[in-house]
Amino acid sequence: MFARLIFAVVDFAARKGLAKAETDSEVSEAPKHRARKVGIRGETYAYWYLRRRGYIMVARNYTFPGMKGEIDMVGYDGSVLAFVEVKTRSIPKSGNATPTPEDAVDGEKRRNLERMARQFALSRRIAPNSYRFDVLAIMTDSGARPTARLHKGAFASKPQ
Repeated sequence: MFARLIFAVVDFAARKGLAKAETDSEVSEAPKHRARKVGIRGETYAYWYLRRRGYIMVARNYTFPGMKGEIDMVGYDGSVLAFVEVKTRSIPKSGNATPTPEDAVDGEKRRNLERMARQFALSRRIAPNSYRFDVLAIMTDSGARPTARLHKGAFASKPQ
């Protein structure tokens, strides 16, 4: 109930998009900085989106010293532990075809996620291969509500 209420507030706040309309001061801002802001807003939106769908979160932005990569969110979906990669993309004004957020989860990203997931499971004594990888793709445009697509079991972990 609480998660539904909070998501309703977050969703209402995002009704005009996660990528805010650029003001004169923001036009001079570096594109990388703007993308980071959109990503942070997207992860907050994703957290409450997943909570509303019954996920019980146990970690956010999990990293392990000496290892490349980060797991955006780790949570239980029922009895299954899910490692969730969140990808947020702004729709460009130019109308050119853009790759979907899901396309950003390529082979290298998957290997890094698998490596981090194994480390997470090892450090918490979770049985190997008793988890799945989800991808939450969020498309946002200034002036419009974001759209989210959750892909449960987006890819399988390769056995070692």
